[in-house]
Amino acid sequence: MARLKTNTSSKLFALAKTMIPGGVNSPVRAFGSVGGTPLFIESAKGSAVRDVDGNTFIDYVGSWGPMILGHAPHAVVSAVKAAAGRGTSYGAPTPGEVGLAHLIRKAFPSIEKLRLVSSGTEAAMSALRLARGYTGRDKVIKFAGGYHGHADSMLVKAGSGVLTFGQPDSPGVPAALAKLTLTASFNDIASVRALFAKNRREVAAIFVEPIPGNMGVVPPQPGFLEELRALAKRNGALLVFDEVISGFRVAFGGAQERFGVVPDLTILGKIIGGGLPVGAFGGRKEIMDALSPVGPVYQAGTLSGNPLAVAAGIAALTELTRKGAYKELDSKAEYLAEGMAKAFAASGVPTWTNRVGSMGTTYFQKGPVTDYASAKRSDTKRYAAWFHGMLSRGVYLAPSQFEAGFVSLAHTKRDLDRTIAAARAVLATL
Repeated sequence: MARLKTNTSSKLFALAKTMIPGGVNSPVRAFGSVGGTPLFIESAKGSAVRDVDGNTFIDYVGSWGPMILGHAPHAVVSAVKAAAGRGTSYGAPTPGEVGLAHLIRKAFPSIEKLRLVSSGTEAAMSALRLARGYTGRDKVIKFAGGYHGHADSMLVKAGSGVLTFGQPDSPGVPAALAKLTLTASFNDIASVRALFAKNRREVAAIFVEPIPGNMGVVPPQPGFLEELRALAKRNGALLVFDEVISGFRVAFGGAQERFGVVPDLTILGKIIGGGLPVGAFGGRKEIMDALSPVGPVYQAGTLSGNPLAVAAGIAALTELTRKGAYKELDSKAEYLAEGMAKAFAASGVPTWTNRVGSMGTTYFQKGPVTDYASAKRSDTKRYAAWFHGMLSRGVYLAPSQFEAGFVSLAHTKRDLDRTIAAARAVLATL
């Protein structure tokens, strides 16, 4: 086991902290929950990332999910280069945004109309405003541990019980606004029923990650999503699927294709841009037509439908239409999962793994993990040791117990075997 070289990353981190809060532009990058110095990535190709000190890692973060094809695939890079030669931003309609919208609609039959934005957070924020404007209601139901970006209404956590009014999860979020966000427990349909019963004709929408990926991966239990669909319809609320992570990841048509549940609105993120900054929200025509300039709900953005992002998205999604792409992706994920399961079992270290397709999380606890409360029982100190042990053996995992890991089409059998071998070595030390 070679010792990682981190001298350049350490110097860059020290310099970054003098100019950027915490030295990072997104909190989890700071390695706060695992300790140590974050690695500054210089380049990536296929299944690997390379840092500024020359260390190379097999990557299972994949820019938090969208790199299904792996890093810097030829088709996407070529498309971006060609688009950049024509101009990087117009602030006007482009043929590419129509082409990308067409591909998304083909993948998601529930999306009759959609609007492109610049991030998953912006998509969620806009979908929330649209849901409120369309229904004329102010309250929204979300789930403890469910992440829908950092807009004020979504930065709310559960209190000590599962049927509480929201409390702000960050200074700067007005308490009065947070009270409009009601928190239920994922996979607990009774908690959702109770919220509707206490807030009759006040709930605009249920926002849910159909496969949560921000408390780690937690699969929906059989019937749960179907019950959400029925409850929303019965109570005159919209069902909003946040598929920023699961969209195009677990199937070409996302979780709604995999589970056969049709939402009213869908939120998509950078996965529709091959990893570039882009997002979208869409759904039934009559709901989407409430948006300006057709309807009264205002939403706008100069960079929406950016020509570089849509070119990358068209290239990436076209590649994913290749026959057998998802069969290959799932086969690789299953091969890794089986090898890792044998390694965990042989080690005697208490773990529980949840996986849906090519996304998964191993929790350092006996499990089962079915919601945020059970996920939080994990041994985060042991996870930190696991993270650094794998990192030192050339495997890059998420620097947090409560995130997902992702397999890409670029991962080779050699990558997967090396990962399993590294896991066995690390587990022997825990």
